[in-house]
Amino acid sequence: MRILAFSDLHLSRPDAAALVAASAQADLVIGAGDFCNARHGLAQAMDLIAGIAAPMVLVPGNCESVDELRAAAPQGAHVLHGQGVQVAGLRLFGLGYGVPVTPFGAWSCDLTEDQAEEMLNACDAADVMVFHSPPKGIADVTSAGLSVGSTAIRQAIFRVQPQLAVCGHIHDSWGQEGRIGATRVVNLGPFVNWFQIGEDP
Repeated sequence: MRILAFSDLHLSRPDAAALVAASAQADLVIGAGDFCNARHGLAQAMDLIAGIAAPMVLVPGNCESVDELRAAAPQGAHVLHGQGVQVAGLRLFGLGYGVPVTPFGAWSCDLTEDQAEEMLNACDAADVMVFHSPPKGIADVTSAGLSVGSTAIRQAIFRVQPQLAVCGHIHDSWGQEGRIGATRVVNLGPFVNWFQIGEDP
């Protein structure tokens, strides 16, 4: 399966246009959260990606709640937050929000590590795990040099060992990647990122 994945669109019209154009070649499109800005503009963000015809799996970032995303998402899109879904036989599990709790205040949709761990315990197996926040120690370093990823997400990836785990959230680490066991972990950013899962490239 040819997968197009992105995160942190933040209402960027040029990035959305590039994603929509590329999606014509995708079997599946994954959006790893933060489609809008600070709980504003989600409907406009969904309009920007409305041209994507491929099946979509989305998780909420800290800039939109899961209820807001489910209400605004295109018809047929799978919005995951502590749930899994199968798309053409590919097993996906998603968890959104900022983990651990961010310093951004009341508007930010966040989870504590304990809350995230409880929700992640629902995942026994997956080919692809989709997060908004990165795991601790991989693609999680801010411009101030702080490692702010999630220990609960790291532990879940280590336990489940999907082929691929994708995330976003930490803008300074867009494009960075690493491994947890056999799992490739990538911080996506609002760019055209291609992955081949489940069959030979």
